[in-house]
Amino acid sequence: MHGNVQGVGFRMAARREAARLGVVGNVRNRFDGTVEAEVEGEADAVHAMVSWLEQGPSSARVDRVDVAPVEPRGDAEFRVS
Repeated sequence: MHGNVQGVGFRMAARREAARLGVVGNVRNRFDGTVEAEVEGEADAVHAMVSWLEQGPSSARVDRVDVAPVEPRGDAEFRVS
């Protein structure tokens, strides 16, 4: 996610939303000021999570989300790194 996404509680809010939607994966801050997330789960839940990531929490300003498919890693939970 690009925009004002670090230092605004984005990762913790993403973890709460992931739990609500029943998806697993991870979210982390990157050195370039962006936030990166990997999401696994049922297709509808993953799409809902991506839609949420496009908005983020009310304290964030998301300018852009780049989405790319990746091989599932079989995560058991949604982690914040």
